Amino acid sequence: MIKVIVGYRVKTGADIKPLLLKLRMNIMQYPGFVGAENLTHRRDSSITLTISTWEGVENWVAWEQSKVRAELLKEIEPLVEDQTRVELYDLMPTARWV
Repeated sequence: MIKVIVGYRVKTGADIKPLLLKLRMNIMQYPGFVGAENLTHRRDSSITLTISTWEGVENWVAWEQSKVRAELLKEIEPLVEDQTRVELYDLMPTARWV
């Protein structure tokens, strides 16, 4: 499994929440999608993160390269200051940690 962290710096006064909801409704249809959550930075509310969990990197790549995602990112683009950042992380098993 992998975690994908997508970071946005939202412009002052912009409401990105409806588009994040739309993004979530579409992402749930993709094979290998496990779950996601959206976070807003406590000190700087312009920073928003979406953290999603995927069964494998190939599942994420299929979503990342999809036409649906590209269209949604075009809608999000006018609401954000900087280019969206995307980081992929492998889950580290911790069952044996004491």
